[in-house]
Amino acid sequence: MANPTVNQVGPSLAADGSVIPVRAGKLGDTIVSELQGRYGEQSYRGNLFFAHAIVTAPVIYTTAAGTGGPLLWNGTSNKIAQILAVGFGNTIVTTVAAALGLTGNTGQTSAPTSTTAIDSRGNGYIGGAASACTPYRVGTVTNAGNFFLPFAHLHTGALTVDTSGVLWVDIGGAVTIPPNAWCSVAASATATTAVASISLVWTELPL
Repeated sequence: MANPTVNQVGPSLAADGSVIPVRAGKLGDTIVSELQGRYGEQSYRGNLFFAHAIVTAPVIYTTAAGTGGPLLWNGTSNKIAQILAVGFGNTIVTTVAAALGLTGNTGQTSAPTSTTAIDSRGNGYIGGAASACTPYRVGTVTNAGNFFLPFAHLHTGALTVDTSGVLWVDIGGAVTIPPNAWCSVAASATATTAVASISLVWTELPL
């Protein structure tokens, strides 16, 4: 039997159940490939979730009242949430140019107030359980956002001449939401009159 801790240069052809060396390149580098899509394993295990909000005039990230959306609150004591991706589509233009991004903060020991129900939510495994974290369309948080991570822009020009192309942004788990914390989509300046459909995709992991 081959020693599985030894790297072997070049591919190996093996039957199910075989124990084979890790594959290496000619420079000693380890060769890996994705068996499934980027989020396939988490989706298959029912740990991937998404929520969609229809938001009018997203507020500036330093505003606690009506932040979102979506607004995701981690009210658990035993899980973290990690943002994987954001999707958005602008349907009515803004009169104030702004960037869209992620914000968040800690100190949210109880649910946000003045919340509006999320427009839709789901599990990546269709029919799977609801998320442990709670998504809202918008809500008022205890502490306003203390960072801003831009991912898109909102134009003041007509939608017919908007230059936006890619409306899906991979965050890759860069933002982690611990218990009693929240994360939401917000803007660099309150985007007056703007209307957008925005989604968050996240995974939940044991703490």
